[in-house]
Amino acid sequence: MPGTSLRPPGRHVVLASTDAEPFASLRSRPLPREERRKIGKRLRKDVPRSTLGHWEPPPDRVDPLELIARSHDGRIDWLVPVRYGRMAASPYGFLRGTAIVMAEDFAHLPSTNIQPVICGDAHVGNIGFYASPERTLVLDLNDFDESHPGSWEWDLRRLATSVWVAGRENGASEEECEAAARACSAAYRAHMRELYDQPLFLRSFEELDLERLKDTASEKSLTKQIKRSAKRAKRRTSDRALPRFTEVFDGYRRIVEEPPLITRPSDLEFEDVAAGLDDYLATLESHWQRVLGGYTLVDIVHKVVGVGSVGLRAYIALLEGSGPDDVIFLQLKQARRSVIARHVHGDSAWHAHQGQRVVEYQQALQTVSDPLLGWTTVRGHQYYVRQFRNMKGTVPLDEIDADALTDYAGICGQLLAKGHARTSGASLIVGYLGKSEKFDGHLARFARAYADQTEADHAALVAAVRRGDVPAEHGI
Repeated sequence: MPGTSLRPPGRHVVLASTDAEPFASLRSRPLPREERRKIGKRLRKDVPRSTLGHWEPPPDRVDPLELIARSHDGRIDWLVPVRYGRMAASPYGFLRGTAIVMAEDFAHLPSTNIQPVICGDAHVGNIGFYASPERTLVLDLNDFDESHPGSWEWDLRRLATSVWVAGRENGASEEECEAAARACSAAYRAHMRELYDQPLFLRSFEELDLERLKDTASEKSLTKQIKRSAKRAKRRTSDRALPRFTEVFDGYRRIVEEPPLITRPSDLEFEDVAAGLDDYLATLESHWQRVLGGYTLVDIVHKVVGVGSVGLRAYIALLEGSGPDDVIFLQLKQARRSVIARHVHGDSAWHAHQGQRVVEYQQALQTVSDPLLGWTTVRGHQYYVRQFRNMKGTVPLDEIDADALTDYAGICGQLLAKGHARTSGASLIVGYLGKSEKFDGHLARFARAYADQTEADHAALVAAVRRGDVPAEHGI
């Protein structure tokens, strides 16, 4: 039966007062949006908006280097120095790899406890281009390894901080960084209010495709960069990857090794991953099972990816269809418990399969998602599976000026609001934030203080590397 194997022969979320309660009965009547908005407004008495702008490291703050070391438990040992090296390269690289540190810090701060599904690792580098199922280019959140129900302000704090850190690395002044952080907050607040006025069903179709993105960007320099980035992204497809990633060996196409980042598994490991891909097929919609049933698995390699993900297991699989240019690259990426989970519901197990968690919450936060998203288990490790070459791309932050960063930060804030509003809590968040710009100033104050903290933590890591306390491989 098509779709049962890719191998060739022989070879429970409880959210308080939300817009949409999961598993709710259609016979129950939800609280009106306006009433929920008033509840959110009353939250200001218990958690004043000004308190969300405060950051000062507590005397008993857990050492960030200790938290990073804990996050290495279960990772591939020889890749840990590579991860340290990438994090030590810059404060922004450090921020990318330290979602666990921010989660620990944020968990001890005042919180509204309004809990939609959040990205858990919201920073400007985790927003990018990819292809919709209709092969149009869209911009949205694109990393969901840490996604989980959690307080919305955790995402917004991390996003605004990343804007400030990235701005400093680009040479922006503190005033310019503040303008960008405020723009991020203002766009989040404004778009959340726009979506609050829409029926919940219609919010699910809100998206930012390429043409609308060009209209949204007011800075000419950003518009030019968006066009350049989009052009590059459109070239990142499986067929165009063939000359770059593959070779013909003994009459068969295979992925080229590039040690230590791309390496070939043993025959036994190949078979185990192939069996995992067979199981993955059952997690797809029936149409896509049939589509992939027309392809044959021809090669698998290990591939080191990212910063925060370095050391976790990841594979690239090459599938061939009806001809040598009819190919699909799939990526299997190890999924572990979200760094948010422990702070939401302690040590209890909420998700039986972490790959399934990533897939379901990605589909919750994105308007359109990769149709080949699925999950599997290989050798006791849980994975999610997606297309490797799917027109993915980003706006390079080091190539845009301060005004363009402010413009782009607003776009990022808008997309984060869109993701949160799709799941739950928009009415409460709108009520809490209000219409004025007061919150924007509070968030900018937090972003600056936590950017200082990020740079201090990064300096501590660099010092530990220089002392030899932490092993680091640079340039890999």
